[in-house]
Amino acid sequence: MKHSFLFIAVLIILFQQGTNAQDFFVRGDIKDAVTAEPLSFANVRVAGTTLGTSANKTGEFELKIPEGKHTLIVSYIGYISDTVQINLDKNLSAIVFKLQQTKINLPEITVVPGENPAIAIIRKAIERKNERNKLLTDYNFKAYTKGVVWSDSDVEGGRQSLNIGLGSKDSVELKINGIIENESEGYFSEPDNYKEIITAQKQTANLPSSLNIFTGGRIIQNFYSEEINFIGKEMPGPIADDALEYYYYYLVKTLAIDDRIVYQIYLAPDYSSNPGFTGDIFIVDSTFDLIKVDLQLNRAASTAGIFDTINVYQQFNDYNGVFMPADYRLYVHANILGLTQLALELNTILYDYKINNIISDDFFDEVIIKVLPGAAEKDSLYWSQTQTLPGTKEESLAYARIDSIENLPRSFWDDFSFLSTRMSFSDNFAVSAPLGMYHFNRVEGHAIDFGLFVNDLLKQRFNSSLKMNYGFADKRFKTDFNGSYLLGDYRTTKVSVNAYNKFNTLFGESESYHEFFSSLLSLLNKYEFRDFYYSTGFSLNLSADVDPVLRLNAGFENHTDRNAYKNTDFSFFKKNEKYKDNLPVTETTVRAINIGLDIDFRKFIEDGFFRRRIGLSGSYILLNANVKFADKNLLKNKIDFTTYETTIRGRLNSFGSSSLNFNIFGLFNSGQLPFQMLYSLPGNIDLTGQRNSFRTLGLNEVVGDKIITLNLDHDWGDNIFRWLRIPILKDLELQLNTYINAAYSDVSAKSKMLMPTLPTTFKSPFLEAGFSIGHVLFPMTFEFTWKLNHFNGNNFRFGINSQLIY
Repeated sequence: MKHSFLFIAVLIILFQQGTNAQDFFVRGDIKDAVTAEPLSFANVRVAGTTLGTSANKTGEFELKIPEGKHTLIVSYIGYISDTVQINLDKNLSAIVFKLQQTKINLPEITVVPGENPAIAIIRKAIERKNERNKLLTDYNFKAYTKGVVWSDSDVEGGRQSLNIGLGSKDSVELKINGIIENESEGYFSEPDNYKEIITAQKQTANLPSSLNIFTGGRIIQNFYSEEINFIGKEMPGPIADDALEYYYYYLVKTLAIDDRIVYQIYLAPDYSSNPGFTGDIFIVDSTFDLIKVDLQLNRAASTAGIFDTINVYQQFNDYNGVFMPADYRLYVHANILGLTQLALELNTILYDYKINNIISDDFFDEVIIKVLPGAAEKDSLYWSQTQTLPGTKEESLAYARIDSIENLPRSFWDDFSFLSTRMSFSDNFAVSAPLGMYHFNRVEGHAIDFGLFVNDLLKQRFNSSLKMNYGFADKRFKTDFNGSYLLGDYRTTKVSVNAYNKFNTLFGESESYHEFFSSLLSLLNKYEFRDFYYSTGFSLNLSADVDPVLRLNAGFENHTDRNAYKNTDFSFFKKNEKYKDNLPVTETTVRAINIGLDIDFRKFIEDGFFRRRIGLSGSYILLNANVKFADKNLLKNKIDFTTYETTIRGRLNSFGSSSLNFNIFGLFNSGQLPFQMLYSLPGNIDLTGQRNSFRTLGLNEVVGDKIITLNLDHDWGDNIFRWLRIPILKDLELQLNTYINAAYSDVSAKSKMLMPTLPTTFKSPFLEAGFSIGHVLFPMTFEFTWKLNHFNGNNFRFGINSQLIY
């Protein structure tokens, strides 16, 4: 189900036990009185209340209401509403509403030359929207959401196998591969306080409950909003204050609901290369309230055309002069590189509104979505007694089929893949896969690796790994054990231990090239860009959230570092050439105390197991600070030092979907710091590049113990080309990124004594700038970078930034 997980996540990169014994269900169908065709998504309301629901796409509905006398009103644009009075003292089923089409005489649409009649209607709708928003101070509601994932893949033996075969969007060719359902309560208070509580959830066996956070208020869009965000792109809503400057409107026709005239208006972006909506909105005459939208995202709003259909349908109900969302329907169809098809149907009903009910400010905190304990453990009795959308026969069969397949015994070969670094025996146990069982370098020579991994054991609290490897050139066996246990209701306290006799990469924290990539360079081109050393020791660490925005950590480390030496000159080619010698390190034992903190103001989700931070698509700032203290007298070190390290990073939204990413790093050392513990400015090897790195500097070219770096990276997406309306480029969806990097570096006299070579320093700040260009469908970008000072023979560099080598 990996593809389905990703799909649900892109739509992304985010109920109450017991039932009132006096509540009963009314179930039935809604049809056209003449043709008997189902009226999809028709509206059902209980007169004089905020209770109601919408039918599903086959016209079926169910409504849970208290016993007693009620008047049910069923409405549908273009039809006369049907009203029935009931005295409810038991469940009622098989009620059929048959609606008659409106027969009233509608005014002819008169179009005056040079005047667009839709413009006047939209202006009044915008005024009405602003009046509506002034009436709302707070509200809360209940919601039920069902999401159905379709695919041309099938679930077999505990995993998903792809059956390639495209051509039609007909859902008959697709199979249901996952279903999620949840019941939630949403709360809003001006200006922007929002919180949602999931009280009940269930899903097919192949989906984890932590994924089930599609909720009635958080995931849906409200088309009374100024801005609508889809797939990370901000677009004006159809009645936003600036909508008339963005969209073209056309009055299609006039309809009626009962004796009220409804205007059907088509809209589309004025400029086709701007992301936005196309389709119809429905505005009621006299009050000019928006009562329905039936829209699609245009091609410019769909990333690289992966989503060939994104359809949104929403209706609004009148609650004492305030129109609120009654439902939300989303259908998304994706064609992923012509290899597989995926579709998502999301259906939400919103009901039982309480408007301007005064919600205490104390109720809102950093939690945006909270899953109540036991929400995923509701039984079938609970779900039979709660408000839902009627399920189809196909959905019932899918539940049984997927659950039965997932309960089959899991074979070791189910997760075998030559392209994976791990193979799973079960959800909790895995071992190294072939791709992760070999590497090569000039110190170890040919080396075999093997790892045992335990994940999310003991109710997702315990994780551990044991990695082992043997180098045939250095004839050494190495081990690296990590274990951690999570405490607290949301596992916000972590105790971890690391014991090792391992092989370390010198300044490995400053680069992230994949070991497979570095092995290939050595074996094929005899190019070794890393240096290494041995380290034996252990570390203990405790970290905990002491506040929703503050995390503290403390630990102790004890390790002895030793030199490593070149032991082989093997390569498939260039056999007469020699590898460079391995750099020596400071051979010493280090005992140190570590203290640190993290500050994170982002909102988060409490999914029943973990607190998961959100907001990576919005603006945010994160702070990390650490102190490492190693003292001769207290900790019996041969050398002593204290290092202070701070990182401030974040993202600021700029224009449209563009954003400025920044990273500020500072390191100051007091004392004599071993060479291997100095900080290396992140550089690159030839023809490569990484974000937040200095593209015109080589790996480990500049190291020091007094460092300040600044990385500014502006992600323009394809906005520049669209805004400037550059022919051809405006529709290619090329992704433009500009960046500037600055650094100050120095080495103290004490630390310099332990360095094997004379350091390069930047006592006057080093500056470089450049840009990159790529495409969302290709896993690489092309970078062009210039030095702005400290010129030498490498003042310009072209590089390729790709996830394939990291």
